Amino acid sequence: MTSDTPTGLPLEGVRVIEFTHMVMGPTCGMILADLGAEVIKIEPPGGDKTRNLPGLGMGFFRSFNRNKKSAVLDVNTPEGLAAAKELIAQSDVLLENFRPGLMNRLGLGYAALAKSHPRLIYASHKGFLPGPYENRLALDEVVQNMAGLTYMTGPKGQPLRAGSSVNDIMGGMFAAIGVLAALRERDRTGRGQEVQSALFENCCLLSAQHMQQFQMSGEPAPPMPSRVSAWSVYDVFTLADDEQLFIGATSDKQFQSLCRVLDRMDLAGNEALATNAHRVALRPQLLQWLGETIRHHKLAELCPKLEAAGIPYAPIVRPDQLVTDPHLTQSGALADMPTDDGGSCKVVLLPLLMGGRRLGVQRPLPRIGEHTEEVLSRLQAGHPAIAH
Repeated sequence: MTSDTPTGLPLEGVRVIEFTHMVMGPTCGMILADLGAEVIKIEPPGGDKTRNLPGLGMGFFRSFNRNKKSAVLDVNTPEGLAAAKELIAQSDVLLENFRPGLMNRLGLGYAALAKSHPRLIYASHKGFLPGPYENRLALDEVVQNMAGLTYMTGPKGQPLRAGSSVNDIMGGMFAAIGVLAALRERDRTGRGQEVQSALFENCCLLSAQHMQQFQMSGEPAPPMPSRVSAWSVYDVFTLADDEQLFIGATSDKQFQSLCRVLDRMDLAGNEALATNAHRVALRPQLLQWLGETIRHHKLAELCPKLEAAGIPYAPIVRPDQLVTDPHLTQSGALADMPTDDGGSCKVVLLPLLMGGRRLGVQRPLPRIGEHTEEVLSRLQAGHPAIAH
């Protein structure tokens, strides 16, 4: 298969047809599109409902649908379904993340399509891989609770979800990895395959270190807020004007440097604090001593000193502040993207450098059905499937 627009990017010539919504499937499509694939997003009449979500869902569509084309098809009609099947026949990869059984009922499941399209790579984004849970409906927050993440994130007795759609995003990322591997395998064997990525198994990988800790120690890992820290100075401190700063002095050298920065050489010379093990044993008292000193420092003055001394630190940053973050701005990690309403916004590019270049914005965010006629013009002349 070949796409119609040269990109000079790694996946140039790969065509992807995407039947997805929300975050997980669109993330996979976005990664493939950023890498240069021609990704055709199939939207229902009226458009993907993700475009109009309120609140915390407001940014989903813009964040995970860049560099794609939009075609509107009503696959619930014979004409729309026939057009979809013709587009699939022209594609290398199909992405879907609908509820279990829906694609099969439409005749668009992998088993049905693979018979006539043996080279097709079919990526399904699921809640659970095959097993006892496979027919359950899942959400990011459902699997965060099921896989130990909310337990580990919040204080004991107060489970707390992560503040982002971590499993949806990583699930799409793992699906993209599977697609890339399947493309490579197809080069060798000439055959496609089904790739499945799932939220629950993804979240279990996030909890894997805690599962290993239990198997090694015989003790359940405590939630992160009440964990036994491996390092003495590894915490958030309150500064002057109630600003907050994380400081992590994880080695003896860093502890000595921190004491010099804070002018607390009395702590640096205290034999009871000579090693990390000694300091961990006295951690509550040590944090109190350091906190009393740090309380009198201003954030803007302390951060450069910590950086010069080679001590890990981090101000507590809100996502809105990242829009003007100097590192993201100057390193090229943020790019301007024309939006579907005629405006523009900043988008976060993939956290990759390939050959010294960022994988950037190649096209405006598509309007609903913007590319329907272009895409269907590749099919039989006079095709009746265009849905407005």
